[in-house]
Amino acid sequence: MRSLPARRTRRSLVITAAAALLPMGTCSAQPPLSSPDSVQELNDIANTAVPRAHCDDSSLAETGLQGDVSAADRNSGRSTQGYSCNIVRLGGYAGRGGGITSTSFDHCAYMGSFFPGNLVGSTNGVQVVDVSDPANPVLTDTLTAPAMLAGTWESLKVNDARKLLVGIGVPALTGYGLIAVYDVSDCAHPVLLNPGPGTNLSMPVPLTGHEGGFSPDGRTYWSSGVVPGIVSAVDLTDPSQPHVIWQGMPGMSMHGMGLSADGNRMYLANNMGGMSVLDTSAVQRRDPNPQVPVLSQTTWTDGWATQHAIPVTYGGKPYVFAADEAGSGGVKLIDISDDSRPRVVNSIKLEINLVENRAPAIASSMGGSVFAYDSHYCAADRATDPTALACGWISSGIRVFDVRDPLHVREIAYYNPGARTGHNTELWNSPHALASIIGIPLLSTQSVMQALNQGQFDPRKALSSRSGDVAFGDLSSDWCMSPPEWHSSQLWVTCADNGFMTLQLPPDVYSPPVDQHSTVGS
Repeated sequence: MRSLPARRTRRSLVITAAAALLPMGTCSAQPPLSSPDSVQELNDIANTAVPRAHCDDSSLAETGLQGDVSAADRNSGRSTQGYSCNIVRLGGYAGRGGGITSTSFDHCAYMGSFFPGNLVGSTNGVQVVDVSDPANPVLTDTLTAPAMLAGTWESLKVNDARKLLVGIGVPALTGYGLIAVYDVSDCAHPVLLNPGPGTNLSMPVPLTGHEGGFSPDGRTYWSSGVVPGIVSAVDLTDPSQPHVIWQGMPGMSMHGMGLSADGNRMYLANNMGGMSVLDTSAVQRRDPNPQVPVLSQTTWTDGWATQHAIPVTYGGKPYVFAADEAGSGGVKLIDISDDSRPRVVNSIKLEINLVENRAPAIASSMGGSVFAYDSHYCAADRATDPTALACGWISSGIRVFDVRDPLHVREIAYYNPGARTGHNTELWNSPHALASIIGIPLLSTQSVMQALNQGQFDPRKALSSRSGDVAFGDLSSDWCMSPPEWHSSQLWVTCADNGFMTLQLPPDVYSPPVDQHSTVGS
């Protein structure tokens, strides 16, 4: 296990932050993309929750609304016990917190890093956890390339086909120039493949990063920046020489993505709330001077900060699951049979996300920082006819849904880990702990305004014993932002405060399909 001396750690903090502020370099870039012929805006608000899970006798069930961590439970300390339904925790490795999103490969997990907290202490960068024994995961390595030290935000992804792990350096919302490519053939001890471009600070790769993902064949890593919404295609044919082969701006603020199985379509999340469909076939073919047309743009007001998309098929018909990070939009099922006009055909929400529950949600989440009860990152158990979808639902924990019939989704299990109240100073790599100076759930503002406009927000119900906690908040619930990865009947999950955990689903709740292959879409 490698560690950095204190002097080198301080120096890394300075240089990685400085690298993020460098001006964009030159590359083969496409100018800002024009609007497609097909632009549609959806204004409907879905207001139905999926049926609750039927919990077994050993469960420690939620005490109120589905997905809520009540003010009473937070203040009494009940939330430190957590909530579980049809799930057993086998083991875990907390470390100093789990970053924003993490990933896994083979018998290993990679815990994302969060800048600057991950530079404090001895285990700097991305933490590598060996999960050969799910009951006793152990730290085996730390990844300390500049991109990993700078904070990986939502960029840390694995491509199984090529056994590659990639992370972009993102010190503060958007980063520039830093990319690390690792060989994870020995998953417990990844090997850095690009000591030059993207790692050598004098050789930045001209990209902006916040989130990213692979094409299915692993030859292209797509990086997206939030501000501005620049998307970059990074060629990894030779992983030691990552270089940008296309760059453009499909929108002002873009987020995560999903790629079709052939790599010819990108379903790109829009931070304003929505999804764009891009024709990426020219990049996939490696055409000279490739162009990436935007085939359609769909926006919605039911949720915003759309996070990512998971392309799937049901009976051969293509859909995507798209999660909204804010605004209580939940997870949408979108029919993409017609590239030019995607259709939202179903929504997955919890009771705490409904319009009439906006006030109780504010009452309980006040003091818990900027995020509250929103979906974030999901994983389907396979891309073809998926049977289950597991999502990190921020303060609502890990939620597991039966999606065999995508138009009639039901919840089958959940696990919301025990709050680590009072442990802020131990969790330097937790964005929740570092952001807890802010107590107001700011990203719920849009949904509160919608409830007000519909006359369904009673300010009296928004008041609780926590109402004055507008600053210096607490850790009375966790933030589960990372995609829960399917490993047979287990879920490998990482939450901001509790770190990495292995969870077991019983056979009467979930039976893994023989061709199970966990997918987050990119």
